[in-house]
Amino acid sequence: MILSWRPLDHAEYRASSWFPGLAGLRALAALAVVFFHYGGPVVDRLQGWIAVQLFFVLSGFLITTLALREEDRTDRISLRDFYLRRVFRIIPVYLLLLGLTTLAMTLAGTYHSSRLGDAMPYYLTFFNEVVDYNTPYPTSWSLGVEEKFYLVWPALLVLTSFARTGRTALRLMLGIGAVGFVLAVLPLAPAHQWASLTVHYGSLVVGCLLALALHHPRGFAVLRPLTSPAAAVLVALGFCVLQLSVEPLVQALGGNWQFVVPFYAVGAALLLVAVIARGPVRRVLASRPLTYIGDRSYALYLAQTGAAAVAGVLLPTGLPKAVATSAVALLFACGLRRWVEQPAIAFGRRLINAARASRVR
Repeated sequence: MILSWRPLDHAEYRASSWFPGLAGLRALAALAVVFFHYGGPVVDRLQGWIAVQLFFVLSGFLITTLALREEDRTDRISLRDFYLRRVFRIIPVYLLLLGLTTLAMTLAGTYHSSRLGDAMPYYLTFFNEVVDYNTPYPTSWSLGVEEKFYLVWPALLVLTSFARTGRTALRLMLGIGAVGFVLAVLPLAPAHQWASLTVHYGSLVVGCLLALALHHPRGFAVLRPLTSPAAAVLVALGFCVLQLSVEPLVQALGGNWQFVVPFYAVGAALLLVAVIARGPVRRVLASRPLTYIGDRSYALYLAQTGAAAVAGVLLPTGLPKAVATSAVALLFACGLRRWVEQPAIAFGRRLINAARASRVR
């Protein structure tokens, strides 16, 4: 195949029904978090914890892009359809793993001593992020952040859709204002939990702003040079350097990880531009192994704590445990995808299609 070195056209971008490579990006982010948790001191230096911010940027980008394209097709954004998609995509796996965790803790006689009982009201109402991380379902904290964001941002898109002119400018102003608020309270983050949590919403909004920019011809024109294969490779390499620089940056900023997150979110947004472009970066990330893992990354990410308990029977710590935990979590994720995720998503789609058909009648 002859590689085209021209940047991506806006029409070609708008015509894309899916973005090859994003699943591979999710795979790397999920594995980075697992290896950070269980890979030992050597892997700790890669600071894989911050890859959760990549999930946030990607989530903001995708939900906004899908909403904007729906608006173009139908001249409206359906909140009901959005929430049906989110509920049947997220809730079944989340609740099943929470139930299995509860069963395991109960059978082990540690339901209360593990503090799962105290955390349960928060887990059931998606306030996971305020729960002490040292509980049996710790990685679900990111869902608490995302679920609250889903209550606000799509509603703002719907409200601004009634503007006859200047929709994009209004939405950009809202997004930039939100990022400005995050940056304004950032100095408070080391001392106040609420300010630390606000940082994560900033990453989500950065993804939303990227979607708004790429959807509009002028915004796309600004970012278009990054979509050439050569530029995409340079952006990807730059992001790798950023990933390797996280620990030094945290130390340089007084050990305050919150100050690094905005830089990382912007780097992740630029990486997304490189991933949607044609060329070697997209081909690598769209490879079959990474796509396979990426399609199962949500369940893999949530199942990692239970998988680590299984792997830890023979491998107490270090890189072998991280590899084994990833393998066990992927095995769980394969079963969850086949028996839970895909049927639930299909059911949600049937509900949406039925509602649309009733409207037509």
